[in-house]
Amino acid sequence: MSTDPIDLVRAYLAAMERRDLAAARGMQAPGFVMIFPGNKRFETLEALVAWAKERYRSALKEYERFDVVPAPDGGIVYCSGTLRGELLDGTPYAGVRFIDRFVVAGGKLAGQQVWNDMAEVLGRPGVGR
Repeated sequence: MSTDPIDLVRAYLAAMERRDLAAARGMQAPGFVMIFPGNKRFETLEALVAWAKERYRSALKEYERFDVVPAPDGGIVYCSGTLRGELLDGTPYAGVRFIDRFVVAGGKLAGQQVWNDMAEVLGRPGVGR
């Protein structure tokens, strides 16, 4: 696998999109934590997937850009764009802004933070913020 932090993040996000949790897990460093809107913390991919199933049927990312802040052992990668998919009732959505921040160290993902406007789509105050 490439040592480029952006390549690692792209590979991880692609694995997550196809729900290849084993491949995604292999890119995580020990202690990897994901923080999603509403300060939802997940230590396992299975917990994240279970939470997402309560919110929408699908969520796919359309990337506008990837930016990296280099560090000697990796860097901080920001990716941004929009989400599209289907809500639980089958209603399609698109154009939901997102930003993901990944910490990359030693060729692994050390952490992820996610910000998005999904609360605007779901129509529930406080969700997704």
